[in-house]
Amino acid sequence: MGSNAATTGKIASLIEQLTNLTTSGELHWERQIGSAHRYARWKNNLLILGPAEPLDSNVPRYLFITPFDSPACVEVNSNDPVLGGAVTRLVNKVEEASKQEPPTDPFAITDEVLARLT
Repeated sequence: MGSNAATTGKIASLIEQLTNLTTSGELHWERQIGSAHRYARWKNNLLILGPAEPLDSNVPRYLFITPFDSPACVEVNSNDPVLGGAVTRLVNKVEEASKQEPPTDPFAITDEVLARLT
């Protein structure tokens, strides 16, 4: 993470907002079939939280955000000295909110997807 305080503050606020939305149930996270990651769709962005190791492990976690209509992205690691704690809090809330979710395939070819393409 860069040392720009304004950027760091904005990202911290964003992670806090995602944590609050997750806690309230407004942001729905899913488990991907065959993957250790959690994902959600929010404001035309794909949010990926990974990897889903046991919470008591020392494996770093990360939050990856990318717009559906752009190659730009934001990635924040739980080892970040400033934002890492916020990522870890989000991880805990997502794990709590999605522990009963059945795995899904976000890349499945469905009738809805085909209808948009044809």
